Amino acid sequence: MHKLMVLYPEPADPDHFRDYYVSKHLPLVTRMPGLLAWRYSFEVAATQEPTPYFAVFEAEFANAAAMTAARSSPQGQQAAADVANYATGGAVVIDYPIQNGTS
Repeated sequence: MHKLMVLYPEPADPDHFRDYYVSKHLPLVTRMPGLLAWRYSFEVAATQEPTPYFAVFEAEFANAAAMTAARSSPQGQQAAADVANYATGGAVVIDYPIQNGTS
């Protein structure tokens, strides 16, 4: 399993961000090939105040190659180009393989 995470700092217009993100951006993201699961939140808490992030997005792919293919696809390129339409605070994109834990 491979995860893509996007951390969004505070935008200039939080209401516009929320509305655009849910109504326009997420429908683009869900069309990415190989996307297994996705989730997001506007309720980001941190140990420091003020919290450095306004929103977080997570996407899961079978492996790094599937994520790379999804991001390189026309749908992935369209989603990436759309970020400028709502994320005036920018975006931090990270990805990593998931390691299963044991108890």
